[in-house]
Amino acid sequence: MKLREFIPYTLICLLTSLSIAAFGQQSVVKGRVHLESGESVSHATIRVKGMDISSMSDKNGYYSLPSVPYGNQEIQVTAIEIQPKTVRLKVDKPTHDFSISVSSTGDIAIEGVEVSRMTEKKDMETSGFAVAVIETKEASLRNLTTNELLDRAVGVRVRQNGGVGSQVEYNLNGMSGSAIGIFLDGIEVATYGSSFNLNNIPPAMIERIEVYKGVLPSHLTGDYVGGAINVVLKKDASRNNATVAVSYGSFNTFNSDISLTLRDKKTGLSFRGSGFYTYTDNDYEMWGKFAKYTDRNGILTRNFRAKRFNDTYKSIGGRFEAGFTDVKWADQFFIGYNISDTYSEIPHGTTTAQPYVGRFTEYQAHVFSLNYNKRNLFVDGLALNINAVRSRRSTYVQDTVTTQYNWDGNPVILHTDYMIEAGDPPIVMKYPFGAAQQGQPSITQVDREILNARSNLSYTIARGHRVSLNYKLERTDRDDTNLLRPVNKDLLVVTQLTKNIVSANYEAQTLQNKLRTNLLVKYTANNTKQTDPKPTYNEDGSYELHSETKKTFNDNFGYGATISYSLLKDFFIITSFENSSIMPTEEQMYGNLENNILPNLSLTPEKNINYNIGFRWGSVDFGKHKVSFYGSGFWRNGYDKITRQTVDSIVTDNDMDIRATAFVNLEKIQSRGFEGEILYVFDNKLNAMLNFSKFNALYKRKYDNEGRPDDRYNLQNPNEPFFTINANLQYRLNNIFQRNSILNVYYNAGYVGAYDIAWYPSEGSLTPAQLSHDIGGSYRFPSGKLVASLDAKNIFNAALYDNFGVQKPGRGIYFKMNYTIGRF
Repeated sequence: MKLREFIPYTLICLLTSLSIAAFGQQSVVKGRVHLESGESVSHATIRVKGMDISSMSDKNGYYSLPSVPYGNQEIQVTAIEIQPKTVRLKVDKPTHDFSISVSSTGDIAIEGVEVSRMTEKKDMETSGFAVAVIETKEASLRNLTTNELLDRAVGVRVRQNGGVGSQVEYNLNGMSGSAIGIFLDGIEVATYGSSFNLNNIPPAMIERIEVYKGVLPSHLTGDYVGGAINVVLKKDASRNNATVAVSYGSFNTFNSDISLTLRDKKTGLSFRGSGFYTYTDNDYEMWGKFAKYTDRNGILTRNFRAKRFNDTYKSIGGRFEAGFTDVKWADQFFIGYNISDTYSEIPHGTTTAQPYVGRFTEYQAHVFSLNYNKRNLFVDGLALNINAVRSRRSTYVQDTVTTQYNWDGNPVILHTDYMIEAGDPPIVMKYPFGAAQQGQPSITQVDREILNARSNLSYTIARGHRVSLNYKLERTDRDDTNLLRPVNKDLLVVTQLTKNIVSANYEAQTLQNKLRTNLLVKYTANNTKQTDPKPTYNEDGSYELHSETKKTFNDNFGYGATISYSLLKDFFIITSFENSSIMPTEEQMYGNLENNILPNLSLTPEKNINYNIGFRWGSVDFGKHKVSFYGSGFWRNGYDKITRQTVDSIVTDNDMDIRATAFVNLEKIQSRGFEGEILYVFDNKLNAMLNFSKFNALYKRKYDNEGRPDDRYNLQNPNEPFFTINANLQYRLNNIFQRNSILNVYYNAGYVGAYDIAWYPSEGSLTPAQLSHDIGGSYRFPSGKLVASLDAKNIFNAALYDNFGVQKPGRGIYFKMNYTIGRF
């Protein structure tokens, strides 16, 4: 047996043998949570300390904890309006009636909320999965976008082609594109369309962000191997509240968001609503080497300093949900509706070599959703979770201007000295053959109907042992219409992609809950069908159709495993393995005009074999000092990796002018690297963080299809930043200016090592190393309802670049106000 086959075989055998342990005695602990006055406490979280056993009290305060092991246990109770409490219970019989009396705070128990959140965060990060949980509480008060928050996380790189609203791609330690899942509450965010994504969802609407690397948990199982980013929106309906925030800053950037939560305690009827609006001119200055200027003699000038133009972005959207929480037939049942609309100008192609004028796109999406989950369905230990989304998305792209422009905003005019001497008039340069900014003039409408449904059925078969079965259906119907050449409906090119995924998980907690294991198997089937009508016209103008249909079918089996072992108190060893394949997405195969992506119908599935091993230690307490450590190493082998095509080399000016690219397969890429993070807290006032990620993603094909040596062998995969460092500081000052006020000050630094955007390194292809600094502060007024913040980003106005050398915004100042109505 080969080594690469022996390692996963041995790992799975080890996991299975460790997980099959004798099931210990267990008990059901139930009771009522109430105040000292006897009043019931609803929506309290009751948890067995150190275990993945929890419950939430219903409207009458009753709770039930299944499968609690015999022995001395600590029961933790937290809620928004009570003081957190921990009580001891000796579990020694099948059923315990255990009511808990708690004390009211008379106001919002912030510390209790934080205890609950931190417990959940720690449980997730030590569950065996390579996962980091990003809290958004502080970020929601500042002028930070969701993507900026993600970009500061260890091992995460947000690739953005410009400023606010520009195309975004996510990179997790060298894995990107279809290898990574981007979720919104467990549903792929692409379902909601380009007008409702991480570009414009404000942190105020988000409860937390989960970043997984490698194997995914059962509720996110899908066609991914590199990991996932799951954005969990706020769902707490335990109390009525409303928040509103507005901000304004550089480049005429305006943001606002509002949210409202209502719940009737008697019936459980709940409503959640939120909305946002974003506008920016994105007219920041560029001065880097990737922009050019053509003078009147036709000579190109690099490092041309000019403001961006034709880059306006505005987006508006809302999310509305109504349903029931904590009723007999459901823990949560919500029907939702999302609506969003976006206008975005397209300032350039894949690179910034040539500016565009008059090219823009409009997006609109209508999304209906259903969410249902119920614990202890019919019997104790059986849980059902269903998420289903149906969306109708439309994309309009217009590109009809034929004149060439310079980065000074004026047309390219040819008027040489010879022409002046001859008395010839200036020539306004046009694109050749009547072409527009990118290809032939076009007005295109792309309509998509998407069905995305996911169900998860799990059963706790015994204490610490759970099995789950998951099914996912994803179907996309796409129609492309050229509005400059309208045709009958039956002449449209129609595309359909259907994906079915069935997976099963076995989770176990053994060895006195020190060992957590998770085994995963999945089957994926992918169908594509494109129908291209080919009419034959008759003399009378009628026509007969001879449609050309292209079909593909791919399926594969995948498997993986995770282990988390508590070697010492608060010290966990975490490892995972996965062998699976990824199917090309609709965008990768059929292209995307607004994002300058060309179609490639010959794409094949990508296969990956991933290994991860790391540790998490902390927090380690030394009086007022707390320190946490995290480190992880990974080894990934990708076959037929799906990635954006890059040029071989950049030597001439024409090599820099990349208008559009397609996705292609690379035969073999091997990535090896490591990441680490250290967190330090002093006296609960000073917070410091430092993280880094370093990897090599090398091309490993030695010989081409003709048997000749491949001269790209062992070259770094281009257009991927492979060394990043982030650091930030936060300090809290109490009672500054006013009693009961809080002032938080912040500092953040980000470093990206130099990398090439072409296969063969040269001065023209090198993206230089980048270092940016941000500072800011937020002031919470004594009432706690009003928070004002000021942020200065990239304070030294460093030249920052990203995908294909696109320059990002320079120095910017932003001001924000948050107001919360906590109870009504």
